[in-house]
Amino acid sequence: MAKNNSQDVSNETVDEALLIAKKTQKPGQTKEQTRLIAQGIQKGIVEYKKAAKAKHRQADKAQKKLQKQKQLNNQSAETVDVAPKSNNKPLPWILLVTSWALFAGYLFTLNA
Repeated sequence: MAKNNSQDVSNETVDEALLIAKKTQKPGQTKEQTRLIAQGIQKGIVEYKKAAKAKHRQADKAQKKLQKQKQLNNQSAETVDVAPKSNNKPLPWILLVTSWALFAGYLFTLNA
Protein backbone atom coordinates (compact mmCIF):
# COMPACT_ATOMS: atom_id res chain seq x y z
CA MET A 1 0.00 0.00 0.00
CA ALA A 2 1.48 3.32 -1.07
CA LYS A 3 0.91 6.42 0.99
CA ASN A 4 -0.41 9.55 -0.60
CA ASN A 5 2.27 12.22 -0.09
CA SER A 6 -0.24 15.05 -0.12
CA GLN A 7 -1.71 13.70 3.15
CA ASP A 8 1.71 13.63 4.84
CA VAL A 9 2.66 17.18 3.83
CA SER A 10 1.36 20.24 5.63
CA ASN A 11 -0.31 23.07 3.75
CA GLU A 12 2.49 25.37 4.88
CA THR A 13 5.06 23.17 3.14
CA VAL A 14 2.99 23.06 -0.06
CA ASP A 15 2.60 26.85 -0.06
CA GLU A 16 6.30 27.36 0.62
CA ALA A 17 7.30 25.02 -2.21
CA LEU A 18 4.90 26.71 -4.65
CA LEU A 19 6.21 30.15 -3.66
CA ILE A 20 9.82 29.08 -4.25
CA ALA A 21 8.89 27.49 -7.59
CA LYS A 22 7.14 30.68 -8.73
CA LYS A 23 10.10 32.83 -7.70
CA THR A 24 12.49 30.69 -9.75
CA GLN A 25 10.12 30.40 -12.73
CA LYS A 26 11.77 31.03 -16.12
CA PRO A 27 10.05 32.93 -18.94
CA GLY A 28 8.05 30.58 -21.16
CA GLN A 29 7.73 27.94 -18.46
CA THR A 30 4.30 26.30 -18.36
CA LYS A 31 2.14 25.96 -15.27
CA GLU A 32 2.61 22.19 -15.42
CA GLN A 33 6.38 22.57 -15.34
CA THR A 34 6.10 24.98 -12.42
CA ARG A 35 3.85 22.52 -10.60
CA LEU A 36 6.36 19.69 -11.11
CA ILE A 37 9.17 21.89 -9.86
CA ALA A 38 7.04 22.78 -6.82
CA GLN A 39 6.48 19.07 -6.15
CA GLY A 40 10.24 18.45 -6.29
CA ILE A 41 10.89 21.32 -3.92
CA GLN A 42 8.13 20.03 -1.64
CA LYS A 43 9.75 16.57 -1.53
CA GLY A 44 13.08 18.18 -0.71
CA ILE A 45 11.54 20.17 2.13
CA VAL A 46 9.87 17.03 3.51
CA GLU A 47 13.13 15.07 3.35
CA TYR A 48 15.01 17.93 5.03
CA LYS A 49 12.45 18.10 7.84
CA LYS A 50 12.63 14.32 8.34
CA ALA A 51 16.42 14.45 8.51
CA ALA A 52 16.30 17.38 10.94
CA LYS A 53 13.83 15.55 13.18
CA ALA A 54 16.00 12.42 13.16
CA LYS A 55 19.09 14.46 13.98
CA HIS A 56 17.26 16.24 16.80
CA ARG A 57 15.99 12.91 18.13
CA GLN A 58 19.51 11.47 18.14
CA ALA A 59 20.82 14.55 19.95
CA ASP A 60 18.07 14.22 22.57
CA LYS A 61 18.88 10.55 23.08
CA ALA A 62 22.58 11.32 23.48
CA GLN A 63 21.82 14.12 25.94
CA LYS A 64 19.51 11.90 28.00
CA LYS A 65 22.11 9.12 28.01
CA LEU A 66 24.75 11.59 29.20
CA GLN A 67 22.44 12.87 31.95
CA LYS A 68 21.72 9.32 33.12
CA GLN A 69 25.42 8.55 33.16
CA LYS A 70 26.16 11.69 35.21
CA GLN A 71 23.33 10.81 37.58
CA LEU A 72 24.71 7.28 38.05
CA ASN A 73 28.19 8.69 38.65
CA ASN A 74 26.81 11.08 41.27
CA GLN A 75 24.92 8.29 42.99
CA SER A 76 27.98 6.03 43.06
CA ALA A 77 30.08 8.92 44.42
CA GLU A 78 27.54 9.49 47.17
CA THR A 79 27.58 5.83 48.16
CA VAL A 80 31.38 5.85 48.25
CA ASP A 81 31.36 8.94 50.50
CA VAL A 82 28.84 7.40 52.87
CA ALA A 83 30.71 4.13 53.32
CA PRO A 84 33.89 5.50 54.99
CA LYS A 85 31.86 7.70 57.34
CA SER A 86 29.86 4.72 58.59
CA ASN A 87 33.08 2.75 59.22
CA ASN A 88 34.56 5.56 61.36
CA LYS A 89 31.63 5.96 63.75
CA PRO A 90 32.78 3.52 66.49
CA LEU A 91 36.35 4.88 66.59
CA PRO A 92 35.57 8.16 68.41
CA TRP A 93 33.54 6.28 71.02
CA ILE A 94 36.33 3.77 71.59
CA LEU A 95 38.85 6.58 72.02
CA LEU A 96 36.55 8.45 74.41
CA VAL A 97 35.93 5.40 76.60
CA THR A 98 39.65 4.54 76.62
CA SER A 99 40.66 8.08 77.60
CA TRP A 100 38.09 8.18 80.46
CA ALA A 101 39.22 4.78 81.65
CA LEU A 102 42.85 5.90 81.70
CA PHE A 103 41.88 9.13 83.48
CA ALA A 104 39.91 7.19 86.09
CA GLY A 105 42.89 4.85 86.54
CA TYR A 106 45.18 7.86 87.03
CA LEU A 107 42.85 9.35 89.64
CA PHE A 108 42.58 5.98 91.41
CA THR A 109 46.39 5.67 91.62
CA LEU A 110 46.69 9.20 93.06
CA ASN A 111 44.22 8.46 95.88
CA ALA A 112 45.70 5.10 96.75
